[in-house]
Amino acid sequence: MKKLYVGGLPYATTEDSLRAAFAKAGEVASVAIIMDKMTGRSKGFGFVEMASEAAAQAAIEMWNGKELEGRRLTVNEARPKEERPSRY
Repeated sequence: MKKLYVGGLPYATTEDSLRAAFAKAGEVASVAIIMDKMTGRSKGFGFVEMASEAAAQAAIEMWNGKELEGRRLTVNEARPKEERPSRY
């Protein structure tokens, strides 16, 4: 399993349409579009987990710098989530 960061997503993109786009490169294990808690709108980025290293590499080559629904995507290997102090 390899998790990819996907930035530059059009706000109208759904998890289903993102899954369909990345499935062209290989088996997709999971998809998550990050939503703004206040507005409920997409923040314009998300994560796609590919089932294999080869599928992940194919997805990066297929989608990084390419357009999806009129916006240019940034696709690369996701970095581990950083520990951030809570806002309380």
